[in-house]
Amino acid sequence: MKKFSAIVLILAMFSTILTACGAGDNAASEDKITIKIYYPTPDKVELRAIEDDKIARFEAAYPNVEVVRDEWQYNVDQIGIKMAANEAPTFFNTFATEAKFLVDSGWAADITDLWNKYEYKDQINPVLQKQFMIDGKVYGVAQKGYVTTTIVNKKMLEDKGVPVPSYDWTWDDMLKTAKAVADPSAGIAGIAPMGKGNDAGWNWTNFLFEAGGDIQKVENGKVTATFNSEAGLRALDFYRQLKEENTIPQDWALGWGDAVGAFAQGRAAMVIAGAEGPLDQALNQGGMKPEDVLTFPMPAAETGGKHTGVLGGDYLVINPNATPAEQEAAFNYIVFDYFSDEGLASLEENIKQFQKDGKYYVPPHMDYYTVDSEYGKKVRAVLDKYDNVYKYDAESNALLDGKPEAQFNTQDYYATMTTAIQKVFTGDSNDLKAILDEAAQTVQKDFFDKIEVKK
Repeated sequence: MKKFSAIVLILAMFSTILTACGAGDNAASEDKITIKIYYPTPDKVELRAIEDDKIARFEAAYPNVEVVRDEWQYNVDQIGIKMAANEAPTFFNTFATEAKFLVDSGWAADITDLWNKYEYKDQINPVLQKQFMIDGKVYGVAQKGYVTTTIVNKKMLEDKGVPVPSYDWTWDDMLKTAKAVADPSAGIAGIAPMGKGNDAGWNWTNFLFEAGGDIQKVENGKVTATFNSEAGLRALDFYRQLKEENTIPQDWALGWGDAVGAFAQGRAAMVIAGAEGPLDQALNQGGMKPEDVLTFPMPAAETGGKHTGVLGGDYLVINPNATPAEQEAAFNYIVFDYFSDEGLASLEENIKQFQKDGKYYVPPHMDYYTVDSEYGKKVRAVLDKYDNVYKYDAESNALLDGKPEAQFNTQDYYATMTTAIQKVFTGDSNDLKAILDEAAQTVQKDFFDKIEVKK
């Protein structure tokens, strides 16, 4: 989800030179190629500066390629229109849930041949990359990823005398902490679960997974909804408890930006999201200090349980309407700094600029490369040099347990579950089983029954 991605810092910092040979081949070509690239929005001043530097370096390495900036950000409701009008960029950003949808719609180029020629393909983080590898073919390149976490305002807890729980915490610990720190009369929530858009369904799915549930099952070519299970009922009941104990905002209809904003402004002690966005806003807009903001794994449903969070990520997909030459140029641009000294230098300059501006740099929680790779170690060495870099706690990271989002109609499922969650938060119905069954029936009838899975 975008949640995840509110701050797409990795795009320019770790983009890559394929090989000197590849650059030479393109430079030798007399054919001029124009690619329209995914470009940060105007409010991302630092990211634009980084991208501008990358464009200049890329065009110097590939003089036959002209790079045109495009501010369009992926939107599931707009991608079809963009493709039909041939207005989509040569490559665009998207998130993990969209792989099957884009491929089935014919809106993601098959880049398997380009991928197989890429010398660093075996060092790309396999947990992330496999989300865009379908039926043995490659349809996108991983940028960064996350396992959904709970970001905790440690200072807010300490100021109210509320004990900071262990990283190895449970639902009961979350509820107890949220209840203790909440002050409804002052507009302070213990936790701000998302309550509108598809974001609410995405947030809640973490608890479904922690309780041992699944969104769907695929058998004999059919997709069946399974989230109206005992696990789903238990997860929905936990949301009921959060509401009844007055731990959530009175105006609970919050999307990603609203919930993260409430946390950054000190109006909520906890928020559920991929770590980067909330951390960046808390540190660079909310005036918090790194030691005051903790990144927790999601709580286990019970003591000894797994700290399962939705595994998501940000990806770049190449437009299938582009010519083969344009697709190759787009691929080269995407990986322009991956695994390169230029990428490391860009990262370090970016951190220095953040430092000069009095800001903190929040690195991706999961990156496009494997952590134990030689390049990963080089990145860590750069990060460790600066005191304005947010450090994730090793104990917390060790507890992370990522579970991929569903393969089919994930956004439709999220939207349907948001309606169910709103019924719980409004108190319109106390029959949680009926609410879940209705949601499952809607998803099954409107979406899953229309799918024929290729065997």
